[in-house]
Amino acid sequence: MTDISSVLSTASIQSAYRSSQGLGPSQVEQGDAGGFSTVLRDVAADAVNTARTSEQIAAAGLRGELDTQTVVEATMELETTLRVAVSMRDKFVQAYQEILRMPL
Repeated sequence: MTDISSVLSTASIQSAYRSSQGLGPSQVEQGDAGGFSTVLRDVAADAVNTARTSEQIAAAGLRGELDTQTVVEATMELETTLRVAVSMRDKFVQAYQEILRMPL
């Protein structure tokens, strides 16, 4: 079974990716001083909301309130979010380890 923190971080990363698609270089540079941290916070919040929404859709599907296709779509979106988050986490860890190996 997957740890919920992994699911949430995956959703955050996917949301960050989606959010970054609409930002051009000029919009990022002209942002406030906490631009990067603000984007990460917003993406994390969006990811948590996506996970909660998917969970609610799955519960409604089990109660018979929603059709199977809606439940499957929500599950697939959550799975995609998880895969992207895990991939991004692995890349961040790899980059951090590479920085640690650099000679001073």
